[in-house]
Amino acid sequence: MWLAAIQLVSGRHWQDNREQIAAELAALPKERPLLVLLPENFALFGERQGYLDGAETIGEGPIQQQLAEWARDYGIWLVAGAVPTTIVGSDHIHTSSLVFDPSGELRGHYHKIHLFDVDVADNHGRYRESETFSPGESPVVVDSPFGPLGLSICYDLRFPELYRQLARAGARVLLVPAAFTAVTGEAHWEPLLRARAIENQCYVVAANQGGTHETGRQTWGHSMVIDPWGRVLASKESGGGTVLAKMEPGLIDELHRTMPVLQHTRLL
Repeated sequence: MWLAAIQLVSGRHWQDNREQIAAELAALPKERPLLVLLPENFALFGERQGYLDGAETIGEGPIQQQLAEWARDYGIWLVAGAVPTTIVGSDHIHTSSLVFDPSGELRGHYHKIHLFDVDVADNHGRYRESETFSPGESPVVVDSPFGPLGLSICYDLRFPELYRQLARAGARVLLVPAAFTAVTGEAHWEPLLRARAIENQCYVVAANQGGTHETGRQTWGHSMVIDPWGRVLASKESGGGTVLAKMEPGLIDELHRTMPVLQHTRLL
């Protein structure tokens, strides 16, 4: 069983980004089952109007059609890190993670709960996702051959209570698609990812954007796969590319037996 994270330096236009993704998918190894995670904003990386114009209804649209075709053609579980999706009757949209199985069926979706409304000491400075997006309301776990998949997106990573809910719901693989800034990524990306793996005894697959984008924004990269003991199994520093690691489900079972932290939790 293999876990993969594709790192991109996405731009404003889906057609260009699609070519980057297609090239990475074509180079994947032939072993199956294989889970592939795309980063946040893999299809569109730009400004507010671009996300509004490119938003699709869940289950419809050319981006989702292409994702389903890729999953089917390559026989993979493909998790579309985050795409803009419409909200009926609202001038805001969701940013959503979509899970496709090897038949191309959409098996589940998650709307990002925690919105990135912060100030960062970089060349962008002010981030206000709530001006464009509305938050989701519910954690989501999707069944798969790798075990239940716990879905999250980017800024969610700073909220450990979400991942504990996912672990208590049975998650064995935590997925973290992201567009972490270079400043916050350098300081916190790997420590937070390793902590989420260790404290929840789950594999973590993290696909980040990794470079300087058309908009001038700089993202941190360092996409990685981490095992439940907190060991980084594979990582890519910057630029486009794919990281790949083998999953050993027995390691999760062993840790649940020898160090049953979920059973020991006391809520004070």
